[in-house]
Amino acid sequence: MATRFLFPPDLGRVAVKICGITRGDEAHAIVAAGADALGINFWPKSKRHIALAEASPWLGDLVGTVPRVAVTVNASDPELHALHESGVIDWIQLHGDETPDRVRSLTLQGLPVFKALGVKDRAMLEAAGAFASPTLLLDAYAPNEYGGSGETMDWSLGAEAVRLWPDRQIVLAGGLTPENVAEAVHQVRPAAVDVASGVEASPGRKDLDKVRAFLERVRA
Repeated sequence: MATRFLFPPDLGRVAVKICGITRGDEAHAIVAAGADALGINFWPKSKRHIALAEASPWLGDLVGTVPRVAVTVNASDPELHALHESGVIDWIQLHGDETPDRVRSLTLQGLPVFKALGVKDRAMLEAAGAFASPTLLLDAYAPNEYGGSGETMDWSLGAEAVRLWPDRQIVLAGGLTPENVAEAVHQVRPAAVDVASGVEASPGRKDLDKVRAFLERVRA
């Protein structure tokens, strides 16, 4: 069973999750650069989609390095259990229209899930409090997309989430880049930041120089 939080609570710094990885060589290079978690998108409609069978060999090689996070959108119970039972996934990110009851049910089934959701105002932020998810990823609100839009979230809402839920790990996502992430960390003080498009050469292909720059700016 996975630990309660995505990241060690005593890490002592802001963690970094690099998302939308589709290649094993890039995954290994990103881990070597110092990333704290990897996101792999298994939603078929994503520009960064990869099939589990294709990703499994290199995900298996990464066991024991950093958390390997499956990004899903409205996946069925059997699909989620198959990811968990594959042996190459440590966490499942629910980035769809899952309700608090659904997240609770999946947790009771023993699945290592956490909720991700887009927020555009205080009302949507308060609604996020209903999710029984110790780790909570907050993204920019994009009604026609499920993450990876490149849009920037309202950082004041992220900062409010950190104040509202001091016992949760708040992961800030949405439009982060090497150029703006230091200011985002300064304003929000999240447990972690999550980036996909902001460190890409093209959808699904990472620019390793941008990845390294992103990590350096977070840790500066």
